[in-house]
Amino acid sequence: MTSETTTRLAATCLAAMAAFGCLPRNAAAPAGPGQPAPSQEVQAPLQEMSLLEGLEWRLPAEYAKIDGGRLVVDIPADAYPADAVAEAELPAELFSGFEGFSMSVSAEGAGLRKPTKNWLGLKFQMHWSNSATGREAYPNSANELGDFATKTLVNEVNFGGAKPDKVTLMLGLQGTSGRVAFDLTTLRGAPSKGLFRLVNQDWKVKYPVAAAGTSGRRRGCMLPARDTTEDDIETLRSWGATLARFQIMRNWSGRDDNQDLEEYAAWIDSRLDNLEDVLRWAGARGMKIVIDLHTPPGGKRARDGQMNMFEDDRFADAWIDTWRRIATRFRGNPAIYGYDLINEPSQKERVRNDYWTLQRRAAETVRAIDPDTPIIIESDGSDAPAAYAWLSPLRMDNVIYQVHVYAPMLFTHQGVHGRTSGEKWPDPGRKWDKDFLRETLRPVREFALRHNARIYVGEFSAIAWAEGAENYLRDCIDLFEEYGWDWTYHAFREWKGWSVEYEGPDIGHMAPSEDNPRKRVLLEGFNR
Repeated sequence: MTSETTTRLAATCLAAMAAFGCLPRNAAAPAGPGQPAPSQEVQAPLQEMSLLEGLEWRLPAEYAKIDGGRLVVDIPADAYPADAVAEAELPAELFSGFEGFSMSVSAEGAGLRKPTKNWLGLKFQMHWSNSATGREAYPNSANELGDFATKTLVNEVNFGGAKPDKVTLMLGLQGTSGRVAFDLTTLRGAPSKGLFRLVNQDWKVKYPVAAAGTSGRRRGCMLPARDTTEDDIETLRSWGATLARFQIMRNWSGRDDNQDLEEYAAWIDSRLDNLEDVLRWAGARGMKIVIDLHTPPGGKRARDGQMNMFEDDRFADAWIDTWRRIATRFRGNPAIYGYDLINEPSQKERVRNDYWTLQRRAAETVRAIDPDTPIIIESDGSDAPAAYAWLSPLRMDNVIYQVHVYAPMLFTHQGVHGRTSGEKWPDPGRKWDKDFLRETLRPVREFALRHNARIYVGEFSAIAWAEGAENYLRDCIDLFEEYGWDWTYHAFREWKGWSVEYEGPDIGHMAPSEDNPRKRVLLEGFNR
């Protein structure tokens, strides 16, 4: 892109700044049940800008062309799964000083197959990064499957104060097949307050004395998705663990097994029967249990993994009712660390029941039944640290805020879901070290200090075959301990790739291991 084009686009952006607010189409979106109406400031109209002028598109080698102002991507069915994504750089100054950015484009599609992973498929995506901090994200519009007539795709981005210095726009298909045509003449953008409003920014959380730390720090593991046994609890306690996260989970993607609400309720009851035993075994050993509702009613939609209860009131109401039943059955149980309301929420767009308001509604339901047990809230972006930049606290005391730490996933998840292997920790060339993790956790730390919030790291890990995995775990634990955060490692006796009771170069060659560097680091952490 030429400097002249950059200047023209920056000038257009300055004109839009004068009418700062959100796009008119979003201001009219109805609030979900219990969701406060957006403030007048958020509803203020904003002058949109065209993003088309001067863009220099990099087209993939095949399956994509630009014809008459339209970007057409056509991957034949016999090539499935394939990638064809066009890219163009946007000037970073377009995004300076804003909490978010909203983009839209008109598109139509035909024959779009279910992608190999739910984060793939139709791409109307932005990749933004900040070179100084290492922070980056890949926000995408809501995915589509099959055929769809001409419609407006929207991608609303939250920067959370990251000030991106490189922004790449990506349009096309990934890990799938089918045809999509983007009308580039309709490509628009506007700075915004971001997808999520900040509220309760003056709130300071208060905790009962026992919950404020006098009962000691808590460290442990996630329990397996199967029924937990007394031997599982005894083993963890012998290692020095004082905390465990009990997963109410099946079919993590949840796209097939959770639509029948009567059957879902019966499945929940079977898991709560096991939880009854787990709480008794843990309580007798001085351990605490996190009750984690890992799989929500309705599951997740196939096209992009967003929870169906965000848009379907039947599932949202069933989720609230599930927590009503859990709180009624276990209220006041001293072995409970907290009620973990929702695992890794990921909201892709403006929805009927947003992830924050749903958690607030569930928290109010639980608190009316059990006024004493802590409630655990998770952030957007699959409980990502970066999402704490736009997480608002509940106006409620005795609430613990959870975060999951897997950054950078190129290291922690190498060899998983088709990722390549060979990364190491630390890596000076990539600036992957404890300072990288400290910066990754900065939004969480700032949230904790601003709101006097207690932080719980519900998940963190590095795959068994990653070079330096033990160094990564040690750096994570060092920071959690420095900040005074409770934590649970992912995971205990769930999958061999994460288990510290196995070692091997890949998932096909894992062997039981009584002693290894990762296990030693974990047990040292338990016994600090």
